[in-house]
Amino acid sequence: MNGIQYGSSSAFSANREQSLDILDGARRTLDIEIAALQAMSARLDNTFVRAVELLLRCTGRVVVSGVGKSGHIGRKLAATLASTGTPAFFVHAAEAAHGDLGMITEDDVVIAISYSGTTGELLTIVPSLKRLGTRLIALTGKPESELALHADVHLDASVPQEACPLNLAPTASTTAALALGDALAVACLTTRGFSPEDFARSHPGGALGRRLLTYVRDVMRHGIDLPTVRSDSPVSAALLEMTRKGMGMTVVVDDDRVVGIFTDGDLRRLIEREGDIRPLTVAVGMSRNPLSIGPDALATEAAALMDHHRKNQLLVQEPGGRLIGALHMHDLMAAKVL
Repeated sequence: MNGIQYGSSSAFSANREQSLDILDGARRTLDIEIAALQAMSARLDNTFVRAVELLLRCTGRVVVSGVGKSGHIGRKLAATLASTGTPAFFVHAAEAAHGDLGMITEDDVVIAISYSGTTGELLTIVPSLKRLGTRLIALTGKPESELALHADVHLDASVPQEACPLNLAPTASTTAALALGDALAVACLTTRGFSPEDFARSHPGGALGRRLLTYVRDVMRHGIDLPTVRSDSPVSAALLEMTRKGMGMTVVVDDDRVVGIFTDGDLRRLIEREGDIRPLTVAVGMSRNPLSIGPDALATEAAALMDHHRKNQLLVQEPGGRLIGALHMHDLMAAKVL
């Protein structure tokens, strides 16, 4: 074995010849699996369409089942279906024969995965599925197998050879089953018109969920946390309000109408221009026509608007112009929208 000692606790360091052998073996594995996927893609036909139609017409749940490596692939397929708009769950075939079959109803569609198509645990539950009237999609590598013949739709996931040099360990065959399962899920997703917003609702804890489900109203500062002063207030009052509220700015409001914004940048420019700012009012240094956004906009839209205009703050106003809040870039970072 090129000097490799299996089970040895000593660190292994490959020589140049062994390194080349390792890389050649890796490339061979990938080439075999790529060829298997290309062959499967070339033989896709209307049978695949019928399988997708079964899934789309399903009024219950899609139940994926398998044993061993096929079971692992099945778990992943069920998870992918569920997260892309097709309600699904995984049932281990052996457990199904010992009570979990009660999870399956006549309204469900079962996807049974077995490369040989002769897995005993799956074949044991097929008669019960038939009695229930549950539709069956079989994903096997043997079109003539018993499981394939009993299925309403059979999907051929056969491969010319395994990537395992002994042609024994499921490698190319599990890759083919995984890819065919992904193709089913994506076909259902596309046909249903599943949107990024739909995906986010299934992933509220992820980064995509935060970006697509977080609105400006969820993260804006409002009420007593919103810094405001009048335009005739002294600059010192504005500085005190900015310090208390910690937004690096204060909104300038006269008679419930927004007339401007006074920021850290406005303060620096005012000092450079006037020197002594003690006798000045906010109106002298404020910026008019401040940038604003509506409360029902996505927080990501607010971030894009601030980034485009190179601003750190953004007012939140209702369509009629009433001020209801404000945002700082730090608020979006704290909400993990950025």
